[in-house]
Amino acid sequence: MADNVLKHATTMSLARIRPGDNPRRYFNQDKHAELVASIRIRGVLQPILIRPVDGDEGQYSVVAGGRRRKAAIEALGADADIPVIIREMSDQEALEAAIDENDNREDASETEQADAAVRVLAACNGERAEAARRLAWSPAKLDRRLALANLADPVKVALDERRIKVGHAELLAAVPADKQEKALDTILVNSLGVAKTRELLMRVTQSLAGAQFDKAECTTCPFNASTQRALFATHVEDGHCTNPGCFQLKTEAEAAAVAAAAPKPAATGKKADPAPVVEKAKPAASAPAPAAPAGKTVKVAPPPPSAPKVTVETIANRVTAMRESAWRKALMQAVEGDPDIAAAFHATLRDTFQVDRTFLSKFGKDELKFIAQECGLVDHMGAKAFAKLLDAPPPKIVDGMLNATGFTWAGRLPSAMTLDGKYSPPPAGAGLGAHHAHPEKV
Repeated sequence: MADNVLKHATTMSLARIRPGDNPRRYFNQDKHAELVASIRIRGVLQPILIRPVDGDEGQYSVVAGGRRRKAAIEALGADADIPVIIREMSDQEALEAAIDENDNREDASETEQADAAVRVLAACNGERAEAARRLAWSPAKLDRRLALANLADPVKVALDERRIKVGHAELLAAVPADKQEKALDTILVNSLGVAKTRELLMRVTQSLAGAQFDKAECTTCPFNASTQRALFATHVEDGHCTNPGCFQLKTEAEAAAVAAAAPKPAATGKKADPAPVVEKAKPAASAPAPAAPAGKTVKVAPPPPSAPKVTVETIANRVTAMRESAWRKALMQAVEGDPDIAAAFHATLRDTFQVDRTFLSKFGKDELKFIAQECGLVDHMGAKAFAKLLDAPPPKIVDGMLNATGFTWAGRLPSAMTLDGKYSPPPAGAGLGAHHAHPEKV
């Protein structure tokens, strides 16, 4: 990019410099106090990297150096001049530069890297190899950080503050989010080590070895411990499901499918004749049993159990997940490169899907911000109002997003739900109340 070059180094008033969209959120208070004391004595020695704010002449935002800016305000006042380097950068370039700068610090937080990895992966339309290249990470490191993005906010904070180890966090990332906080309390109250945590976690897992349902979906499920072996130095035994609720639902659904496929006795409408009392016994000789006088007990071999009838439906029920996965893959390949087909499917999806609580509850704060940005909610509410909303617990954030005054989600398809991995805005002239934003402006 031709404009992405160093413009000049100068000094600038802190009043003109805004906080940037820095992936870093946790700062050690002791180190912050030391930095404030140093700046009071010597000033800011190393320039911070800033870029112009689009649409706001004379205003800049921090790309790298947010900690120095914060300490300088405290030490020198909000109107003091500090050394800066100004560079023209896109939103994505600024994000990647901030990640790289934080990644090289000894106290970089794994959860900050995880949140940043999610955002870069979204900007790369889910292409993990491209995301790893942009981050200058190995594919293994990207996978490990993306796995940590499954952590609930209280667990992220505990890891940032080093109240738990990375090994604890990796184990908790394999547990459904609604169970993580209780597990975290157990770890902290009882001062459990990683090994003991792993032992307790094993007690609430279900072995997949004996599962009767189709396990095609389990091969890539984040709650299948065997898929985590390559990600975690500390992992649960292979082939165990850490989401017992899902395991039970699949088991019950399989049992219902088998029962529905089993042959049922034909109804004749006639009353059965009284039968002699029969006592079950093991098969003996092949000769026919002698007739018994009325009311007497006769020993006969029970008939062999009849095998369930094989039909198209019984076979299809065994591979539901595999069939749907194969068709989704084939559909994606057919649509690729044909915007007309993609648009037709998007139009159909608008009739059957709308962003709701179930959808939004699957995501963390950074992901919710990305969705709100690409769907136009941040522009509608205003950046400051949405930033304030992000300070609330996740359920409150979801409430605020779904009930924003004057905004409707109807017709808005987030990139995660589209065939081509790009945000699909409402049809032109739909009158839905708020314009859409470009997904890269996060």
